Amino acid sequence: MQEHFASLSEARTIALQLGLIDEEFQQVVSILEGRIPTYTELGIYSVMWSEHCSYKNSIATIKTLPRKGGRLLVEAGEENAGLIDIGDGLACAFKIESHNHPSAIEPYQGAATGVGGILRDIFTMGARPIAALNSLRFGPLDADDTTPQGARTKYLVRGVVHGISDYGNSFGVPTVAGEVYFDKCYLGNPLVNAMAVGIVNIGKTASAVADGPGNIVMIVGSRTGRDGIHGASLLASAVFSEAAESLRPTVQVGDPFTEKLLLEATLEAIEKGVVIGMQDMGAAGICCSTAEMSAKSGTGMKIDLDKVPLREQKMNAYEIMLSESQERMLVVVKPEDVQEIKRIFDKWDLQAEIIGEVTNTGCVVIDYQGMRVADIPAGSLALGGEMTPVYHRDSVEPSYLTRTRAFDVAEYTKVANTSDMLKQLLASPIITSKRWIYEQYDSMVRTNTLFLEGSDAAVLRVKGTLKGLAVKTDCNSRYVYLDPYQGGVIAVAEAARNIACTGATPVAITNCLNFGNPYDPEVFYQFKEAVRGIGDACRTLETPVTGGNVSFYNESPDGAIYPTPTIGMLGIIEDITKVVSSSFKNLGDAIILLKANKSSDPLDGLGGSEYLRITSGEIAGKSPSCDLDGEKRLIKLLVVLADKELINSAHDVSEGGIAVTLAECCFGMSTERMFGALINLDLSAAKAARLFGESQGRVVISADPDQVDAILSRAKASDVEAIIIGRVEGSNLKINEVIDEPVSDLFSIYTSALPALLESAEAVID
Repeated sequence: MQEHFASLSEARTIALQLGLIDEEFQQVVSILEGRIPTYTELGIYSVMWSEHCSYKNSIATIKTLPRKGGRLLVEAGEENAGLIDIGDGLACAFKIESHNHPSAIEPYQGAATGVGGILRDIFTMGARPIAALNSLRFGPLDADDTTPQGARTKYLVRGVVHGISDYGNSFGVPTVAGEVYFDKCYLGNPLVNAMAVGIVNIGKTASAVADGPGNIVMIVGSRTGRDGIHGASLLASAVFSEAAESLRPTVQVGDPFTEKLLLEATLEAIEKGVVIGMQDMGAAGICCSTAEMSAKSGTGMKIDLDKVPLREQKMNAYEIMLSESQERMLVVVKPEDVQEIKRIFDKWDLQAEIIGEVTNTGCVVIDYQGMRVADIPAGSLALGGEMTPVYHRDSVEPSYLTRTRAFDVAEYTKVANTSDMLKQLLASPIITSKRWIYEQYDSMVRTNTLFLEGSDAAVLRVKGTLKGLAVKTDCNSRYVYLDPYQGGVIAVAEAARNIACTGATPVAITNCLNFGNPYDPEVFYQFKEAVRGIGDACRTLETPVTGGNVSFYNESPDGAIYPTPTIGMLGIIEDITKVVSSSFKNLGDAIILLKANKSSDPLDGLGGSEYLRITSGEIAGKSPSCDLDGEKRLIKLLVVLADKELINSAHDVSEGGIAVTLAECCFGMSTERMFGALINLDLSAAKAARLFGESQGRVVISADPDQVDAILSRAKASDVEAIIIGRVEGSNLKINEVIDEPVSDLFSIYTSALPALLESAEAVID
């Protein structure tokens, strides 16, 4: 293998092949003080300066988000995951990340390793994972199974769901919440965003540092193979590696049983106090962990790759450094604690090998087979370092907005058959029950889970306390497509509203920002405006950003996906006995609509709605408006009403509008607990908007009749409009004179649509 180049010109040629632009190559040469970079060094820079690792096109924008304050124990980006003080000496670690591109290549392993990676981010900090969530996006399910597109969509759905369930179930963490959307923009580029939540004692966390020159660097967990090497490394391997013919673009292969052992060994080592620093080997493998840990501590590392346990022969230094083989950690320990680390990991049948030491040089030095293959300043590789590239891309308002804004939604305000429309909405893949999916997940392992279906957010016990955690992922990408700023605002506001509907106080978010090519000015406009909206919403709602992930280049030959800034929201409830679910509980209860949005536009909420898509075939119109101050008042009111035990249910109005919301409230948490409702709404104008519009800032609550006056009084004091719209009654959902349907029939439609679509044919992909 050719490691050293004869000239800068030769090195430049390879650098360009690896994805570095000429300006970046010149910057590398300058950092190395004029020295010709080695092949391995070029590979390291090509990956560490990629958008995936360096956020070079996005970091300037995401730094505008509120990244500290509130209950945050560490500022965003400082650790592997965010850390929130939840009281009683406990902290919650949580984070969301994407695994979109691997899942598009191989949905089962792509999704499985996405779950594995986010779990490692949690327990690397010393937190025991207690829950997993996800946000999934696929192409339309109504495509003909006999077509390649229709068959592939179903193949992707099945593969992703099985990958998530098999990994999470085998590892032993409940998958408690998520969202699934289907839209043609995701046909060639599905999204798989995975989130995890863990609990740790404050003061018992581990940090991703490499403190103390002379301390020992160890690799623990699985052996290193060629799986998961970036496309750029495969290209280089095809030029230089003797094993090139055996290499194909592949995703990582996960082993949840090894991950479970790694969890227990890691937590034991942290508990015994023998860990100085630890980091998961995720993106870019050994490259990333050695550089970031060193840069964070202002130290360096000297690594001998001959000591890295390998599972494949004839791997070169480049492949070892960039491999993303799963279930591996880099650990820094004191020399006197090495044997204890070995004992702990051997107990759990895992390897723990010394591969180097911490130095005071500030550089990551890599040796392999008697050759120095890399000597790089750690600060030039670390995220946000002064020597790493940061770009401010051009942005311009997308031209399609002229068309979507001009779309006249007023033409669709009349509904020929209101009951039929409700049934169509309940059968729509984005609204219909996702029970077919979540029943494949083990949601009750570890017995922390309180609510799943029948709640706007999942609620988890914090064992040993009365506290509960409410968790939710949320984003309506259609709104972001129609108005990137407003869509970003709504993504945060709706997540917070869902949390508050359980009685929990929203405290922080993590985000996964999924967009197209950042070099496209229209895409970058979407990104900047969505982030601006997220930032404004988080500041108003006092939910700082703990960290997250940016995923660019989500596109297919047909174009980019809708901008999809997925929000992972965390809330805290002080007394889990006061948790509120979304379904009606008692015959005779009053049904009240809470409204925080004071928009005077009677058509607000029709734009971007599922109703409009069904009736017009278009994603068009204006995004719903969102009054952040009103949302804040509504959220606080919901938390107070739950704490005072004044309400029996709460469910926010979202996709499908209030008609769908009321139907879902009637469904209950089991077929034995379904109720009807007698509803009277103001349908004097724009009937479709009143019934099926998705105007924001609205929640349907139910309560004992004798609590109504207290609720109305508190709502008035909170400047939230409260309207009595009906009562829980009978077994039919009756809305004015336009809908009168047995709840059992509506429930059957709601629960049968997705299985019918997914099981209509067995899709086989070559």
